[in-house]
Amino acid sequence: MVPPMLPILQATLLGLFPALVIVGALRDAVSYTIPNWISGALTCAFFPAALALGVDPGAIGLHAGVGLIALVMGMVMFSLGWIGGGDAKLFAAAGLWLGWPAGATYLLVTGVAGGALALALLALRSMWVRPYVQSGPAWFGRLATPGENVPYGVAIAAGALAAFPASTLALAFPGLF
Repeated sequence: MVPPMLPILQATLLGLFPALVIVGALRDAVSYTIPNWISGALTCAFFPAALALGVDPGAIGLHAGVGLIALVMGMVMFSLGWIGGGDAKLFAAAGLWLGWPAGATYLLVTGVAGGALALALLALRSMWVRPYVQSGPAWFGRLATPGENVPYGVAIAAGALAAFPASTLALAFPGLF
């Protein structure tokens, strides 16, 4: 029999992933930064979550491998100037949580969401739309500024949230999906 507090602990630990990914995306959208504590908290919370959900050590190792591959990919994208350092760390931390095969969905959806985000920002930054944005919040005006960076954490969060239901951890929680 499962102790009564275990499902609450499991749900709490599992809920950290979408909550922190969303916070990372919002912070990136409004400030073009993703604080290190978000990626650090995701990384540190993965292991207790996996253990509380009863994920076997082999699957945990596979998750760690996917996270390591995502870290290398993030470092390459950062060195090429495609994404920022916070984006690379969030990309790796989310990869750790998602593992395989959800990591493939994560990569695909993140790429598509990044393209959609770039197109949306191009439209927002056009000379036809930008004048209407200037009266809004300062962070939104910054998003509409031509030549400004792309808050890729938003695309990373979209990919992570889309892939999460197929992750080993989400599937280990009874009745979640």
